[in-house]
Amino acid sequence: MTIFHFQKAGLQTTIQDKGRIGYQSYGVPVSGVMDKKAAALANELVENTPETPVLEITLLGPTIKIMGDCQIAITGADLSPKVNQQPILLYKTIQLKDGDTLSFGAVKNGCRAYLAIRGNWQIKKWLDSYSALPYSGDAAMPDSLIQKGTTLQVETIPAIAIKNIPKDAQPNFRKRVRIRVLPGPEFEEFSPYTIAYFFSRGYQLTNDSNRMGYRLDATLIDFKPKREVISSGIMPGTIQITSAGQPVILMMDAQTVGGYYRIANVVSADLDKLAQLKPGDEVWFSLVRLEELVD
Repeated sequence: MTIFHFQKAGLQTTIQDKGRIGYQSYGVPVSGVMDKKAAALANELVENTPETPVLEITLLGPTIKIMGDCQIAITGADLSPKVNQQPILLYKTIQLKDGDTLSFGAVKNGCRAYLAIRGNWQIKKWLDSYSALPYSGDAAMPDSLIQKGTTLQVETIPAIAIKNIPKDAQPNFRKRVRIRVLPGPEFEEFSPYTIAYFFSRGYQLTNDSNRMGYRLDATLIDFKPKREVISSGIMPGTIQITSAGQPVILMMDAQTVGGYYRIANVVSADLDKLAQLKPGDEVWFSLVRLEELVD
């Protein structure tokens, strides 16, 4: 058994997996990892099953004292990880020894890093998921919300040979990305002028962007709601326009229903790109047809 003792929690460090699929009709958010590809690669590097949870680390990482030997891998954002103050590589199996200290430093690129630990995590599930809950989650999933003093136990299994992903095969996260979207349910209710404006410019993420949603620094010109929208189903990737005309991209911890106009939906394959944006980074939208994606 290896114990991870969190001497510092970091800005937002949570345990996540693929999320709670199938419970949205009960008002339970999907949650789960924001960058699915990065999380999956981390587990592959330590030969965990795809269902094994990971630590999602946002911008400012934790400081962790390791008690026991284990293997880890870190993928996603480069948050300058170190073991005993010595830099370590991303996208590589790393051997940790009893007494080591894992820490993180300055953000070099991206927003969210993923830490996989080889073995069986000793935490509870709720509704078929290990993922932290966005609201009142401390009652249902206390182990998944990392705080200073938290201890995480992992039942270690035999070590594997070191694996790595070549540098030229690793993602390069940019501060300006273009995201593909499909028309939303209320797309036709926006004026041609408003639609043209929406797709003609880039948007910076504001400081109050988080796992629930990304608020963008703009107000749509000539936007006047024609009617009140009955609260309807929404999902990660839905782009709502508030009554004030501000675009909001809903993310993994978003609520399951909303009452704002839905101008577009992000193509699911592009959600990983969004996951690595941070406040101040810029997103542009490209409208595509479903036929283009199927082809």
